[in-house]
Amino acid sequence: MKHTDRKKRICPRCGQVYYGRPAVSRKDNETQLCPDCGTREALEGIGVGAAEQEQILEAIHRCYGRGQEG
Repeated sequence: MKHTDRKKRICPRCGQVYYGRPAVSRKDNETQLCPDCGTREALEGIGVGAAEQEQILEAIHRCYGRGQEG
Protein backbone atom coordinates (compact mmCIF):
# COMPACT_ATOMS: atom_id res chain seq x y z
CA MET A 1 0.00 0.00 0.00
CA LYS A 2 1.41 3.38 -1.02
CA HIS A 3 1.82 6.06 1.62
CA THR A 4 -0.35 9.05 0.59
CA ASP A 5 0.42 11.63 3.27
CA ARG A 6 -0.09 14.99 1.54
CA LYS A 7 0.71 17.18 4.54
CA LYS A 8 2.90 20.11 3.61
CA ARG A 9 6.13 20.24 5.63
CA ILE A 10 9.19 22.46 5.66
CA CYS A 11 12.55 20.86 6.28
CA PRO A 12 14.40 22.58 9.15
CA ARG A 13 17.77 21.66 7.65
CA CYS A 14 17.41 22.88 4.05
CA GLY A 15 14.24 25.00 4.23
CA GLN A 16 12.55 23.22 1.32
CA VAL A 17 8.87 22.38 1.24
CA TYR A 18 8.14 18.67 0.89
CA TYR A 19 5.18 16.32 1.11
CA GLY A 20 5.02 12.78 2.33
CA ARG A 21 6.78 10.81 5.00
CA PRO A 22 9.64 12.64 6.76
CA ALA A 23 13.00 11.16 7.66
CA VAL A 24 14.13 11.31 11.29
CA SER A 25 17.44 13.03 11.94
CA ARG A 26 20.23 10.73 13.03
CA LYS A 27 21.69 13.58 15.07
CA ASP A 28 18.91 13.74 17.68
CA ASN A 29 16.49 10.95 16.69
CA GLU A 30 13.62 13.47 16.85
CA THR A 31 13.87 16.18 14.19
CA GLN A 32 11.84 15.46 11.07
CA LEU A 33 13.71 16.14 7.84
CA CYS A 34 12.88 15.96 4.17
CA PRO A 35 13.86 12.67 2.54
CA ASP A 36 16.86 14.28 0.80
CA CYS A 37 18.31 15.63 4.05
CA GLY A 38 17.70 12.28 5.72
CA THR A 39 19.65 10.63 2.93
CA ARG A 40 22.42 13.22 3.24
CA GLU A 41 22.74 12.55 6.98
CA ALA A 42 22.92 8.81 6.37
CA LEU A 43 25.59 9.26 3.71
CA GLU A 44 27.56 11.70 5.89
CA GLY A 45 27.47 9.09 8.64
CA ILE A 46 29.36 6.63 6.47
CA GLY A 47 31.85 9.20 5.22
CA VAL A 48 30.43 10.01 1.79
CA GLY A 49 31.51 13.49 0.65
CA ALA A 50 29.14 16.25 -0.44
CA ALA A 51 29.80 15.91 -4.18
CA GLU A 52 29.12 12.18 -4.15
CA GLN A 53 26.01 12.73 -2.00
CA GLU A 54 24.60 15.00 -4.70
CA GLN A 55 25.33 12.40 -7.40
CA ILE A 56 23.53 9.75 -5.36
CA LEU A 57 20.52 12.04 -4.78
CA GLU A 58 20.38 12.85 -8.51
CA ALA A 59 20.28 9.12 -9.27
CA ILE A 60 17.47 8.63 -6.74
CA HIS A 61 15.50 11.49 -8.27
CA ARG A 62 15.92 10.04 -11.76
CA CYS A 63 14.50 6.73 -10.55
CA TYR A 64 11.65 8.02 -8.38
CA GLY A 65 10.92 11.53 -9.62
CA ARG A 66 11.51 14.80 -7.78
CA GLY A 67 8.19 15.00 -5.91
CA GLN A 68 9.54 13.68 -2.61
CA GLU A 69 6.17 12.07 -2.03
CA GLY A 70 7.44 9.37 0.34
